[in-house]
Amino acid sequence: MNSTRSLVLQTFKKLHKTRMKVFAGDERALVAGRLKINEEFQKNKHVTNEEAIKAMIKLGEDVEKELRTQVIQAREVKPGVFEARITDDTVKLENIPFNDNAVLDDGTTVNRPCCQDKAQNK
Repeated sequence: MNSTRSLVLQTFKKLHKTRMKVFAGDERALVAGRLKINEEFQKNKHVTNEEAIKAMIKLGEDVEKELRTQVIQAREVKPGVFEARITDDTVKLENIPFNDNAVLDDGTTVNRPCCQDKAQNK
């Protein structure tokens, strides 16, 4: 059980380090993250089943990865202009421009209505 305890503590520390990095400069998010992490670990401290603990460690690791790679922070620097803080760990995908003349998988070029057109017709 000693190695499991060490894994739990490592996961706990890693979540807090990631929280500090991801939410740096955002006191409200830092406090909320700290409270949530501590609450979840406190809530499950009574668990003794080895398999359940391993499953929770895996969940903690998955949450840490999600925070590190998927969460970005943006702040409004002037009305309508935002600055995003993107880290080296943030997953960046290829941005493909929209093409009105795209051919559907079945070979047709049907002009599909836009959701904004529907909103204007209401």
